[in-house]
Amino acid sequence: MLLFSNCFFEKLCYNIGVYILSRNLLKMTDAQTHLKSAIEQRDAIVQEIQELNTKVASKRELGLKVQGIIEYLEQTGVKLPEEAPAPAAEAPAEAEEAPAEVAE
Repeated sequence: MLLFSNCFFEKLCYNIGVYILSRNLLKMTDAQTHLKSAIEQRDAIVQEIQELNTKVASKRELGLKVQGIIEYLEQTGVKLPEEAPAPAAEAPAEAEEAPAEVAE
């Protein structure tokens, strides 16, 4: 960005655009500053939403592919071995002991 330009008198001076921009920024009210901040925040949120939507679409597509693979394998007769119910774990004999005596 051009900050300085040659004036008619061969000396450096502010480019008129930069001067106006800096002058306007100095005149910004608190409400305008708040508005500018809110707009920037909204833009960041919109960008984040777009990125999340892209990720959701990608995950949805991957999930459909995996579901297709599962259906294909099941239709071709591939089955998982049935899991036998796990026997109930017996409590160790130590857990059934009487409470420890309190030393006096």
